[in-house]
Amino acid sequence: MSRLRNRTALVTGAGRGIGRGIARRLARDGALVAVNYAADATAARETVTLIEKAGGRAFAVQAELGGPGSVERLLAAVEQGLVERTGAATIDILVNNAAVTGFTGAMPDAVTEEMLDRCYTVNAKAPFLLIQKALRFIPDGGRVINISSGMTRSAVPEHIAYAMGKGALEQITRHLAPVLAARGITINTVAPGVTDNGDPVFRDAEALRRMAALSVFDRVGTVSDIADVVAFVACDDSRWITGAFLDATGGTLLR
Repeated sequence: MSRLRNRTALVTGAGRGIGRGIARRLARDGALVAVNYAADATAARETVTLIEKAGGRAFAVQAELGGPGSVERLLAAVEQGLVERTGAATIDILVNNAAVTGFTGAMPDAVTEEMLDRCYTVNAKAPFLLIQKALRFIPDGGRVINISSGMTRSAVPEHIAYAMGKGALEQITRHLAPVLAARGITINTVAPGVTDNGDPVFRDAEALRRMAALSVFDRVGTVSDIADVVAFVACDDSRWITGAFLDATGGTLLR
């Protein structure tokens, strides 16, 4: 496939899981992909290797989003990598996937100020700053895609801190849509449901059965289920969609 030929993409948190799946799919469609990772260089290199073995192009860039100056460091590394490979620092597609998903089991009365700060900083503040500072690299007609979660539309008290951060991310999509439209740039939210991202819990038969029951299809999502939706929003066919919340939960929100 070549519908993203001559396009470039930056996918944050692409060392493993959904981020890796998105990076591989965009590369399969022809994009040169900057694979961002926080700390696990081995995982990021594996993502790049998988892409290259499939005939695609990619390079890894390290930056742990959320810390002071992390957005600037990431963009500087991406700029250098793109110029070396294409002669220009153009980011056609920006996918904000990196997130803090921890604090599982922290009910509202156990949530600390530190947890709230961490979830907001990584899940909402960093993506906003990345969009803001990357706009000089994004051409007219570009794409911004924010990866949220079905948890913002359903009550899961033990994930309240995570859901709060993702809820803020969705507001970024909504409020930036009319601003970016002046340049023909679309911005959308893709919200996965329960997705097998390689976590050991998905190897537990009983846990898998319970998670599968949440979807109207009676299965958990796969990384490719999410990556395919992102690939659509990233291509020209989605030009008339912006400011949208795309439910990629497998019908979980219908339960």
